Amino acid sequence: MNKVIQELNGERATRKLPELNPGDTVVVQVKVVEGDRERVQAYEGVVIAKKNRGLNSSFTVRKVSHGEGVERVFQTFSPAISEVSVKRRGAVRRAKLYYLRDLSGKAARIDEKI
Repeated sequence: MNKVIQELNGERATRKLPELNPGDTVVVQVKVVEGDRERVQAYEGVVIAKKNRGLNSSFTVRKVSHGEGVERVFQTFSPAISEVSVKRRGAVRRAKLYYLRDLSGKAARIDEKI
């Protein structure tokens, strides 16, 4: 049974994403449907978490919009994502950056990886 599940997951997991790590600033192009029209909307923020679970993989992106912190979880192999690009690499030492939720302003900045 396990081989059947792995085979199905392998067929569906066709998307190639750039190497995403926590602390990276990414721009996710999300497909938005408005009535009968479809457009692409950019969502830019910092990757604060990543979950590697095969077809159920996801990553969480956090941004500050109008002074309010907004987090969004994206399914890695979702058809709603058209493109993901890495804007800058962050130098962090943790896998989950949930502590950024409590920080604001300059304290929430992440150094760039050199």
